[in-house]
Parts: sequence; C-alpha cells; structure tokens
Amino acid sequence: MTIRKSDLAGSWYPATAAECEKSIIEFQKQIDVRNTSTKMPIGGIVPHAGWYFSGHIACNVFRFLKEGPLPEVIIVFGLHLHASSPACIMQSGAWETPFGPVVIAEDFATRLMEKYNFGGVGARSFANDNTIEVQLPFLKYYFGDAKFVPIGVPPNADAIKIGTAVAETASELKTSLRVIGSTDLTHYGDNYGFAPAGRGAAAVDWVVNQSDPKVIAAMQAMQPEQVLTEAASSHNACCAGAVAAALCAGKALGADKAHPLAYATSHDKNPGESFVGYVGLVF
Repeated sequence: MTIRKSDLAGSWYPATAAECEKSIIEFQKQIDVRNTSTKMPIGGIVPHAGWYFSGHIACNVFRFLKEGPLPEVIIVFGLHLHASSPACIMQSGAWETPFGPVVIAEDFATRLMEKYNFGGVGARSFANDNTIEVQLPFLKYYFGDAKFVPIGVPPNADAIKIGTAVAETASELKTSLRVIGSTDLTHYGDNYGFAPAGRGAAAVDWVVNQSDPKVIAAMQAMQPEQVLTEAASSHNACCAGAVAAALCAGKALGADKAHPLAYATSHDKNPGESFVGYVGLVF
C-alpha cells in the first residue's frame, strides 16, 4: 500500500503522537461539545489553520462527530481551488499521520468516480495541502480504523453534484458516513489584499460582526448554493466548494440544520492588521 507522507507535521501540527495527544487533551478543555442540540451527527465544518490558531475548534468538531455509532467512512472535502479548477480525489493508498496511517476507502472512492468524472486523481492532487492534512490526526485519534476519502471541491455548481454523489454512493454501498467540509473564513488585511473596512478595531469588528456572520448563517441554514454565492461576492470563505459539498451530502443524509460549536479569529491569539476567521459547526 502506498502511503502519502505528511507535509505539515512538526509545523502546522505536532510531529509525534505524544505531542498531538497532549494538544488534543488541552483542546478538549476549551469547548464544551454538550452545548449543541444535535444528537445524531452526520457531519461538520472545520477550520484548517495551524493547530495553534484553530486546532481547538477543528478538534472539538471531530470529537462531537464521534457521538453515536462509529462510521465506516469519513469524507473530507477541502483544497484551495478556483471556480475553474477540476475537482480531485485520492482513490487509493493511505495518508500518514503521527498516530499511524489513515487508509483510503477504495471501494467507496471507486464507486464515486463512476458517478462523477474527477479531473485530478491521486495523491499528487493533494500535495502540500493544509485543508485536509491538518484534520487527519484528529480523524485518526477519534475514529481509529475508519477509512476516509479526501476530495478537492472547486467553488462552483459541481460542489452540489459531488455532495449528491457522495450521499448516493453511501446509500448504494450501505455505508455509514461522516462528512467534513474544511474552510477558513474572511482573510483580512494586507497579507491577503483585502481590507474594505480599514484597519484596527473597526476592521476586526467588521469581520467578526458583519462579514463572517453572513456566510456562517448560510452554513447554519444548510444552504449550499447560498454559501457559494456569498463566498464569491463577499470573500468570506476560502473553500466554499468544500463547504457546499459537505452541506449537500449532509442534507441528503438527513441533516436539516448546522449548529455552531465555536468561532474565533487568528487576531485573538496574534493581534495584527492581517487575520483570518474560523468557525466550527456540526449537523
């Protein structure tokens, strides 16, 4: 079995299992997952910055998704793609994590590829990608031997097709799923070439109280098309295709509303003129 090596261990997240577990134990103290009313979770939305900034949010989404019977397969939608980019999938092998490799659900990926013609196939499509890799230690820690399928989804109407195809494949194969959409929110400041509300406290207030809430509201209402539209017009989600696919699959699998677990920005830990928003939701 070919194992895709990790690119980000030791930088975006700890390099060893012991260090990862120490961080996870600390993250679990920061958010009370019992506060949500979702009882039988199907999926969630996670941020994908380094663990220092958003690991506590992503960790607790995975922690909550462990509630109920353990799934056989976990789908992780991600990648920084343009609207004109092809969707991609890793159809075989495994992905290295400090806790051991996470194995690809090859049967599921193969059946899915019969339903949707992915433009990129294989590990190369996910080279140097943080959107999915930073999630995998959490996936391995909480879900053990569950298999997964990483899928890169562009922010266009194909996100709906892919989400629908994932749900149909699960039904046909009688496979229990969790679906994850990986995105950060508004990237604000000179580092990102985006500063419509000026600088300083006014900029932080605009992101926290105006920009990010608009796309979060579309996520909570589980409106994948609105997420795509809002992100394109307001630049407040960097991987809207991943979110839309996760929401579409979640709705087809029975979810009707996404519930927030936590919200934060990188400004909270590293105040500066450039910063990024993060949210964690479960549905």
